[in-house]
Amino acid sequence: MRTPIVMGNWKLNGSKESVTALIKGIEAAADAAPNVEVAVCPPAIFIDQVATLCANNSIEFGAQDISTEVSGAFTGETSTVMVKEFGAKYSLVGHSERRQYHNETDALVAAKFVAIQANGLVPVLCIGETLEEREADVTKKVVETQIKAVIDLAGIEALENCVIAYEPVWAIGTGKVATSEQAQEVHAHIRSWLAEQSKVVAEKVQILYGGSVKAASAKELFAQPDIDGGLVGGAALIVEEFVGIIEGAK
Repeated sequence: MRTPIVMGNWKLNGSKESVTALIKGIEAAADAAPNVEVAVCPPAIFIDQVATLCANNSIEFGAQDISTEVSGAFTGETSTVMVKEFGAKYSLVGHSERRQYHNETDALVAAKFVAIQANGLVPVLCIGETLEEREADVTKKVVETQIKAVIDLAGIEALENCVIAYEPVWAIGTGKVATSEQAQEVHAHIRSWLAEQSKVVAEKVQILYGGSVKAASAKELFAQPDIDGGLVGGAALIVEEFVGIIEGAK
């Protein structure tokens, strides 16, 4: 059985006060759900604070992005080694906002994936299609291409120690949510496509759904056989919503 993961991506949001309130607000629900892994990805500047707040609860945490470099003259970057030092477990990689606003290519995403794994963190590989791509009926081709870039660089076995997050770009922050059937269809395709290359990887890898996940939709989404939890955006900043999503994953 794959352990469900409910992971909050806080994006460019937060203050010292709100970070404390969020962690304090969700820690009881996280501790009361031993069969669900709860994690948060705060802005890098708050990782130290989150590490302190999560020292005595079950909440895991990670970075939202990472450099391909470990150290050196790379102003503004954050390395895996730095994040790992604070006890982080994860780093997102290839989020659609990084691809769209920072022009991250599949090749760069793959290089970051390798850097994350090489230094002891678990990559959360974000993939997904735009509205135009969905309407052109190329969703499956898009997600295959995005994953294949990682496989070509790191090998299929590298996916044994990662999480995949399928996020249809048209559903991120729009309030639109893929139906549970739509989401399951893509998740099932990803898993079957991976199985053609490695059944072990296909069975083991956790595939999360992301895209305006809310407490009201979580239980039905997470009940699908190939959906192993959620990567949650805006609702992760609202204690009651995030707690409801954790409850939906039990």
